[in-house]
Amino acid sequence: MAKRIAAFGEVMMRLEVPGFETLAQANRLRYSFSGTGVNVASALARFGHKGYLVTTLPRTPLGDAALAHLRKLGISDDFVRRDGKYIGMYFLENGFGARPGRVTYADRLGSSFNTAPEDGYPFADIAGQLDYVHFCGIALAMNDTVRRQMKAFAREAKRQGVKVVFDCNYRASLWGADGYAAAKPHYEEMLELADIVMMNEKDAIHVLGYRTEQTDRSGQLMELIPQVAARYGVAASAGTHRAVNGDNTHSLTGYLYKNGEFVFSRPLRFAVHDRIGAGDAYASGIIHGDMTGYEAGRTVNFAAAAALLAHTVTGDTPLAAEADVLQAMEGLMLDVER
Repeated sequence: MAKRIAAFGEVMMRLEVPGFETLAQANRLRYSFSGTGVNVASALARFGHKGYLVTTLPRTPLGDAALAHLRKLGISDDFVRRDGKYIGMYFLENGFGARPGRVTYADRLGSSFNTAPEDGYPFADIAGQLDYVHFCGIALAMNDTVRRQMKAFAREAKRQGVKVVFDCNYRASLWGADGYAAAKPHYEEMLELADIVMMNEKDAIHVLGYRTEQTDRSGQLMELIPQVAARYGVAASAGTHRAVNGDNTHSLTGYLYKNGEFVFSRPLRFAVHDRIGAGDAYASGIIHGDMTGYEAGRTVNFAAAAALLAHTVTGDTPLAAEADVLQAMEGLMLDVER
């Protein structure tokens, strides 16, 4: 049965340098609209659910264009406010080989989303129309008003029996000096409200301050994630381990920790066309598995396959339908589908 999910977050305007040029080399940019909430709501709409975005867009032609893009993606705009003048922007330079991709944010603190009044959203009414709600650590990094909005929405959702999903998504560039210490109390509050958490051992170590004698990432993950789940009452935790190979391919393995047990996806190795948004595709796969009652192994393999497919399309937003992901899971990568 289809579920209803809303994502709370900012719509970003992505300004991409064509090909593999740097900003210093290029004289053209392509624009599109994205954001973690956009990606998650859109992906789950393509999986057959009802996706909403809770955000604020400016009353400008750019805001109109962003709203039209949300509708094109199948996202309901029932909970989109229109106010203010600005939209958040970032510039993307695609990496190649040893040179990583680079994201440069414009001044986003003045965007319509980040300046929305604290009481601007009817969270009780919105929560009453949902089965799930998604929050992201990127929005949590913005300012105190957005943080209070997130926590108020999460508390109201929890009170009404809505499942709360929190993606840690820590971004050092957004938290500034002493970022881990600044972020920790806010992450702890969100974790205490969350049912499903997207994280890995790095979040536990750096943001939450956990310690381990394990030296390899897998050992750290398997020691620390159960501790975090027990401490904060998290029902399910999920995330990925990624490696960049010498031939410009990537390797990825997903994990899901639920009911006291770890389940891992099949290791995947693939070429990368566009990396941005793949983590949101993985999160959407985990949420879809929970929504539809998939068993843990099917859920984590579905999520990993969704992430793989997200690497094959231009832009942040995952475009695969459920049937596409299931086909990828079975290895039916057809040359031409007729």
